[in-house]
Amino acid sequence: MATGTNIRTYFQGRWSDADEAIMRAGDHGTWLGSSVFDGARYFEGVTPDLRAHCDRVNNSARAMMITPTITTDEMVSIIWEGLSRFPSNSAVYIRPMYWALDGGDLAIIPKENSTGFAICLEDIPMADLSSHATLTTTWFRRPVLEDNVVNAKAGCLYPNNARMLAEARKKGFSNALVCDVMGNVAETATANIFLVTDGEVVTPIPNGTFLAGITRDRHILNLKQSGFPVFERVVTLSDFLKADEVFMSGNMMKVTPVSKFNDKKYQTGPISKKVREMYWDWALSEKR
Repeated sequence: MATGTNIRTYFQGRWSDADEAIMRAGDHGTWLGSSVFDGARYFEGVTPDLRAHCDRVNNSARAMMITPTITTDEMVSIIWEGLSRFPSNSAVYIRPMYWALDGGDLAIIPKENSTGFAICLEDIPMADLSSHATLTTTWFRRPVLEDNVVNAKAGCLYPNNARMLAEARKKGFSNALVCDVMGNVAETATANIFLVTDGEVVTPIPNGTFLAGITRDRHILNLKQSGFPVFERVVTLSDFLKADEVFMSGNMMKVTPVSKFNDKKYQTGPISKKVREMYWDWALSEKR
């Protein structure tokens, strides 16, 4: 990925201070795409929901028929060892990943207990509320379980996201609002999505076409505990044209206000600001 700087790699039981080569030409993950990953964050001395992200990469591996080899406790310990090499004021993207080394039957199915594992750490600054996104529609849709591994955070899903983003960028927008096969809104090309109408917070109900993110779930919990009504339900494109404010939710930036959807414009509203404030308050309360 190498979008950040100061990259450190954990591979084959050791940390190196480099963007290290980890896959071979013959690895199943190289030529048949059997790779999964997860993303967590370190900032201001905390790693919010790190265990949940480590749990999810193991679950993603199982969904991809890859044998997980590192327990959640082990993964958390390894990650903190790697983070100790960064200055305490760093903002670090944490990416544990698995891929299959060998193929079994006809080389297509990943061979059991033949697993590659690595962790990549890289400096990527956190965004603030001055950052925002603009959205447009895309011709491309989210897949379903019958035709893709949508129950995993799998590398093979991202070329579809890239097509969505490329289409949006050609139209002059920074991201795409993506529908499922039924034409209902699922998420954006890179993150989950929320809208606010008359003080009511709404997000698309998980329907098996997208990953309901860990950060998304944290926002929902924080909002509900603070007395804000939050509803998971079917959401249409027209709902966004009626919304007062819209924000994206993802691990990389946590909260990204949306300033425009096609011709509809939004301000960075009070709920978006409150969600970010609540997330930071919760995250910093977890300081080790």
